Amino acid sequence: MFFVLLRFSDNKAQARQYMDAHNRWLQGGFDDGIFLVAGSLQPGAGGAIVAHGCTRAALEQRIDGDPFVAAGVVTPEILEVTPAKAGEQFAFLLAQPA
Repeated sequence: MFFVLLRFSDNKAQARQYMDAHNRWLQGGFDDGIFLVAGSLQPGAGGAIVAHGCTRAALEQRIDGDPFVAAGVVTPEILEVTPAKAGEQFAFLLAQPA
């Protein structure tokens, strides 16, 4: 499982220009079953994604395809987490990806 932090860079003002493409990219991650949750870092610091079911290398490649990343609007940070305990509704997170 991964936590992806997308922190705004000095190019934050360009976010509006790439927002539609970024949202399509996000939807692709959900459609592919890789992204579980996405939201904003508060206050206005960027975004965060919870990802699961892929390798780090595959996730890095996916993140590189984010229009925000490509345009330097955000700087990504990937935190890899090995879940040890989970509530029943999140038990699927305890299985390691193939």
